[in-house]
Amino acid sequence: STTRTTETPDPMNPDLERLHPYPFEKLKTLFSGLPQSDKSPIALSIGEPKHSSPDFVQQVLKDSTARLSNYPTTAGIPELSEAIGQWLKRRFHLQSIDPASQVLPVNGTREALFSFTQAVVDRQRQPLVLMPNPFYQIYEGATLLAGGEPMYLPCTDATGLQPDFDAVSEDTWTRTQLLFICTPGNPTGATLSKAQLKALIQLADKYDFVIASDECYSEIYRDKPPAGLLEACAEMGRHDYRRCVVFHSLSKRSNLPGLRSGFAAGDSEVLQRFLRYRTYHGCAMPIHHQLASIAAWNDEKHVQTNRALYREKFDAVLDILGGPLKVSAPAAGFYLWPKTPISDEAFAQRLQAEHNVTVLPGRYLSRTINGKNPGENRIRMALVAPLEECIEGAQRIKALLDAL
Repeated sequence: STTRTTETPDPMNPDLERLHPYPFEKLKTLFSGLPQSDKSPIALSIGEPKHSSPDFVQQVLKDSTARLSNYPTTAGIPELSEAIGQWLKRRFHLQSIDPASQVLPVNGTREALFSFTQAVVDRQRQPLVLMPNPFYQIYEGATLLAGGEPMYLPCTDATGLQPDFDAVSEDTWTRTQLLFICTPGNPTGATLSKAQLKALIQLADKYDFVIASDECYSEIYRDKPPAGLLEACAEMGRHDYRRCVVFHSLSKRSNLPGLRSGFAAGDSEVLQRFLRYRTYHGCAMPIHHQLASIAAWNDEKHVQTNRALYREKFDAVLDILGGPLKVSAPAAGFYLWPKTPISDEAFAQRLQAEHNVTVLPGRYLSRTINGKNPGENRIRMALVAPLEECIEGAQRIKALLDAL
């Protein structure tokens, strides 16, 4: 055997050292050594849907297990792409979309957003990847491992909790290869209008970059359905969806996070190259998952029921916290993004220690740029638990606020 010396190069990818700890690793450290509350635990920190998965989808899974004997293809079965294409037409009023070339099934948006970045970014050109701040951590990690440089666009009250794209310099746009947008936003719940989306498409044309629109919360809304990037394209007569790719999932829409099923759709040339990457990546969706996904995309009744459940929880929680806490209902999504009267970390610690309610400090979802972190003194609350549990959690939060 040989002994490695200090001069021996580390065989691992050095970009791994650039990755930040995941928010829940930071949360575990924050809570280390805290006194234990004797109250029952209530988790409002993780955005994992807890409503029941549709029975009819589960039945399709059970009925199609014989397909386990078949290798799935990366492009998926044509019937799934067709079902997704029809859903896109209904939901976003598209005149046309070619399921064979403009739709690609994926194993949930997390996997797809990461691998898409690896396929799009050209590390030889000092690439910039723009993303909202706060943001879904995959955008950043994917960028770093693709050899790109993340640029964080702050989302504050002054900017409507979405990035101020007008504040981005021409030099920055010139270096941009990929722009991540999240609408509805995680954790803010803010949405981009069709006018804003059209302006971004014009910028992508001018500076030649790709827009990746994460729309996985699009079906959980209060009043009206949020606009989508492909919808904006269609209104501009851009039925080739040039430079535009959207990402959707059944995890939130249909309460199927364990199915790992979603899709990317848009520019056929970009998706063709993405498919080539994915073929080597080895991430084909199991066929019985594809068949279950078809059933889910073809049904809207369970989605309407799901929305109603979230609306009920938002109304109940805001009725308790709307006065003592600076918080309002988001346009969409299942998160609340309230301001805290003390440091977000201190608030989360006291809430955990005294009331056994877990929330995520906002700074863990953001980066500090020029001395400012847009997540500081905010927390993210995921209203995914049953109604009674969300109400109990809100009452405990109010108790802490009263004590403060």
